[in-house]
Amino acid sequence: MTLLAILIGTLVAGIGSVWLAAWLSFGVISRYTQHMLSLAAGALLATAFLHLLPEAFESDVGPHALFLTLLLGLVFFFLLDKAELWHHGHEHHHGHHDHDHSGHAHHGHAHHDHAGHDHAGHAHGGERSAGHWAVLAGDSVHCFGDGILIASAFMADLQLGVIAALAVLAHEVPHHMGDLVVLRQGSSNRQAAVLKVSMAGAITALGGAVGYVLVDALHGALPYFLVVASSSFIYVALADLIPQLQKRLSAKETAAQIIWLVGGMAMVMAVSLLAHRG
Repeated sequence: MTLLAILIGTLVAGIGSVWLAAWLSFGVISRYTQHMLSLAAGALLATAFLHLLPEAFESDVGPHALFLTLLLGLVFFFLLDKAELWHHGHEHHHGHHDHDHSGHAHHGHAHHDHAGHDHAGHAHGGERSAGHWAVLAGDSVHCFGDGILIASAFMADLQLGVIAALAVLAHEVPHHMGDLVVLRQGSSNRQAAVLKVSMAGAITALGGAVGYVLVDALHGALPYFLVVASSSFIYVALADLIPQLQKRLSAKETAAQIIWLVGGMAMVMAVSLLAHRG
């Protein structure tokens, strides 16, 4: 009975939060691409710095070990991003060499435009987006940790487990909105983006099942899960999203960017506050 409750709670929290985020992201606010990038960056940074890292540092694990994990996580996602970029450039070169002798150079210019923050060209040109794999990997690790937390709550008390599952669902919505923005950058296929994030969200159930069996053994590893997930969100926000916002804009447009960035942070802070009070 407890295992069934854990599985239901983790699936509702893990996948339900993705679907709710998709409903919000692809509604009226989806027209404002630049605003959504700002919102996503704020939500991801706030999730990392105001929720995951503080929770990790409240554990008995030493700060040195956690900071080392954070550093190694950032380096890992940087290397993962480089590998994705190399693979994409290699495929692009071979796929277009016969049709356009300057194809490889063109790809270089396209990537330079991305680094120069030509987001519209990047999205419609189908170029790879930095951080796709990083954000999915971070999501999976984060969701696995959430599953363990929910399992621990259910094993302590059924009502506490329900509250924990609802808190995780609400808390994940803002940062899943950020994930969907990142994944939509390289493709206009909403269904594919929602499916990928939903698969990562389903890892919550795996974490719940594993947590049910090994809750005591895995409890000590939770801080490391939280820090690795944090490193992925920090990397994606700073390496991919924020650089695309660094454009020469009017005072009004700059103010809008800042408002949406702070809005993303405020969403996470508000949900965190409500979750902790609950």
